[in-house]
Amino acid sequence: MHMQNVFYVCLRNDSCVRVTSLVYDMTHAYTKHLAHVLPDTCATCLTQLTSLTATRCNTLQYTATHCNALQHTAAHCNTLQHTATHCNTLQHTATHYNTVQHSATQCNTLQHTATHYNTLQRTAMHCNALQHTATHCNTLQRTAAHCNTLQRTATHCNAM
Repeated sequence: MHMQNVFYVCLRNDSCVRVTSLVYDMTHAYTKHLAHVLPDTCATCLTQLTSLTATRCNTLQYTATHCNALQHTAAHCNTLQHTATHCNTLQHTATHYNTVQHSATQCNTLQHTATHYNTLQRTAMHCNALQHTATHCNTLQRTAAHCNTLQRTATHCNAM
């Protein structure tokens, strides 16, 4: 088993290639195309790798920032959705409350009307009793007047 060390192969055109020792062993015969081969020390390669790593890091950082912004937006959206649901619940409750309040007002009006009706009915019954008593009294008064007339007549008759 061959151990795979990492090498940076710097080509004559100042480009770098990262290869394992296995690839290096296979391409070693073509060293006429290579400027030099140093394990992890090629200055040009390290500069290019640093530049590539920085660029990749910036891209990843931008992506992470964008992801955080999206996550923040999603959290804000969830909060707004929760608020909207709460608002809808409150609106439903308010509508229900208004319906109950309207029913209660109507019930109070009916109760007031019923109380007023009961009062009027009791007054009417009392008035009917008074009217009956007045009628009876009038009858008794006419009877008494007739009786008085009869008594005067009898007294007058007896005196004769």
